[in-house]
Amino acid sequence: EVQLVDSGGGLVQVGGSLRLSCVASGFNFDDYAIGWFRQAPGKEREGVTCMAKYEDSAFYANSVKGRFTIISDTAQNTVYLQMKDLKPEDTAVYYCATTAPYVCRDPWHMKHVGAWGQGTQVTVSS
Repeated sequence: EVQLVDSGGGLVQVGGSLRLSCVASGFNFDDYAIGWFRQAPGKEREGVTCMAKYEDSAFYANSVKGRFTIISDTAQNTVYLQMKDLKPEDTAVYYCATTAPYVCRDPWHMKHVGAWGQGTQVTVSS
Protein backbone atom coordinates (compact mmCIF):
# COMPACT_ATOMS: atom_id res chain seq x y z
CA GLU A 1 0.00 0.00 0.00
CA VAL A 2 1.34 3.39 -1.01
CA GLN A 3 1.47 5.72 1.97
CA LEU A 4 2.83 9.22 2.55
CA VAL A 5 3.03 10.61 6.07
CA ASP A 6 3.94 14.26 6.32
CA SER A 7 4.81 16.23 9.43
CA GLY A 8 6.79 19.18 10.74
CA GLY A 9 4.37 22.06 10.36
CA GLY A 10 3.83 24.65 13.03
CA LEU A 11 3.62 28.31 13.93
CA VAL A 12 6.60 30.46 13.01
CA GLN A 13 7.29 34.17 12.82
CA VAL A 14 8.01 36.05 9.62
CA GLY A 15 11.56 35.36 8.50
CA GLY A 16 11.72 32.10 10.38
CA SER A 17 12.43 28.57 9.17
CA LEU A 18 10.72 25.20 9.25
CA ARG A 19 11.49 21.76 7.91
CA LEU A 20 8.71 19.48 6.74
CA SER A 21 9.17 15.72 6.44
CA CYS A 22 7.42 13.15 4.30
CA VAL A 23 7.98 9.46 4.91
CA ALA A 24 7.04 7.27 1.97
CA SER A 25 6.23 3.59 2.07
CA GLY A 26 4.87 0.99 -0.29
CA PHE A 27 6.88 2.18 -3.30
CA ASN A 28 10.33 3.30 -4.34
CA PHE A 29 10.01 7.04 -4.60
CA ASP A 30 13.17 7.25 -6.67
CA ASP A 31 11.03 5.89 -9.52
CA TYR A 32 8.54 8.75 -9.23
CA ALA A 33 8.37 12.46 -8.71
CA ILE A 34 7.78 13.47 -5.11
CA GLY A 35 7.23 16.85 -3.59
CA TRP A 36 4.85 19.27 -1.96
CA PHE A 37 1.64 21.07 -2.69
CA ARG A 38 0.06 23.68 -0.48
CA GLN A 39 -3.43 25.06 -0.03
CA ALA A 40 -4.21 28.35 1.63
CA PRO A 41 -7.77 29.16 2.81
CA GLY A 42 -10.01 30.01 -0.13
CA LYS A 43 -7.35 29.16 -2.70
CA GLU A 44 -6.62 26.29 -5.03
CA ARG A 45 -4.04 23.70 -4.12
CA GLU A 46 -0.79 24.63 -5.85
CA GLY A 47 2.40 22.76 -6.61
CA VAL A 48 5.30 24.14 -4.58
CA THR A 49 8.21 21.87 -5.46
CA CYS A 50 8.97 18.42 -6.77
CA MET A 51 11.95 16.33 -7.66
CA ALA A 52 12.31 13.34 -9.96
CA LYS A 53 15.61 11.59 -9.44
CA TYR A 54 15.78 9.55 -12.62
CA GLU A 55 14.58 12.48 -14.72
CA ASP A 56 17.25 14.58 -13.01
CA SER A 57 14.68 17.33 -12.69
CA ALA A 58 13.33 19.60 -10.02
CA PHE A 59 10.65 22.24 -10.00
CA TYR A 60 10.12 25.20 -7.68
CA ALA A 61 7.22 27.62 -7.85
CA ASN A 62 8.43 31.17 -8.49
CA SER A 63 7.04 32.26 -5.13
CA VAL A 64 9.43 29.96 -3.22
CA LYS A 65 12.58 29.97 -5.36
CA GLY A 66 15.64 30.77 -3.30
CA ARG A 67 13.79 30.17 -0.01
CA PHE A 68 12.63 26.54 -0.17
CA THR A 69 14.76 23.48 -0.82
CA ILE A 70 13.58 19.92 -1.41
CA ILE A 71 15.93 17.20 -0.16
CA SER A 72 15.58 13.44 -0.42
CA ASP A 73 17.03 10.73 1.79
CA THR A 74 16.64 7.53 -0.16
CA ALA A 75 17.96 5.37 2.68
CA GLN A 76 15.17 6.65 4.93
CA ASN A 77 12.53 6.85 2.17
CA THR A 78 12.03 10.40 3.32
CA VAL A 79 11.82 13.72 1.52
CA TYR A 80 12.21 17.03 3.29
CA LEU A 81 11.10 20.55 2.52
CA GLN A 82 13.48 23.04 4.08
CA MET A 83 11.79 26.45 4.25
CA LYS A 84 13.52 29.67 5.24
CA ASP A 85 12.68 33.37 5.19
CA LEU A 86 9.03 32.44 5.63
CA LYS A 87 6.38 35.00 4.74
CA PRO A 88 2.70 35.33 5.78
CA GLU A 89 1.70 34.26 2.26
CA ASP A 90 3.39 30.90 2.90
CA THR A 91 0.64 30.10 5.43
CA ALA A 92 -1.16 27.00 4.16
CA VAL A 93 -1.67 23.30 4.65
CA TYR A 94 1.25 21.54 2.99
CA TYR A 95 0.71 18.15 1.39
CA CYS A 96 3.33 15.65 0.34
CA ALA A 97 2.45 14.07 -3.00
CA THR A 98 3.78 11.79 -5.68
CA THR A 99 3.30 11.72 -9.45
CA ALA A 100 4.85 10.20 -12.54
CA PRO A 101 8.37 11.58 -12.93
CA TYR A 102 7.86 13.20 -16.34
CA VAL A 103 5.25 15.66 -15.02
CA CYS A 104 7.61 17.20 -12.46
CA ARG A 105 7.80 20.54 -14.23
CA ASP A 106 6.19 23.96 -14.28
CA PRO A 107 3.34 23.75 -13.42
CA TRP A 108 3.19 20.65 -11.22
CA HIS A 109 -0.53 20.11 -11.30
CA MET A 110 -2.60 18.26 -8.73
CA LYS A 111 -4.48 16.35 -11.45
CA HIS A 112 -1.40 14.17 -11.87
CA VAL A 113 -1.12 13.18 -8.21
CA GLY A 114 -1.32 9.50 -7.44
CA ALA A 115 -1.00 9.66 -3.67
CA TRP A 116 -1.29 12.36 -1.00
CA GLY A 117 -0.03 12.83 2.51
CA GLN A 118 -2.54 13.89 5.13
CA GLY A 119 -1.26 17.47 5.24
CA THR A 120 0.53 19.56 7.82
CA GLN A 121 -0.35 23.14 8.76
CA VAL A 122 2.22 25.91 8.40
CA THR A 123 1.29 29.27 9.88
CA VAL A 124 3.54 32.31 9.50
CA SER A 125 2.68 35.16 11.84
CA SER A 126 3.67 38.78 11.28
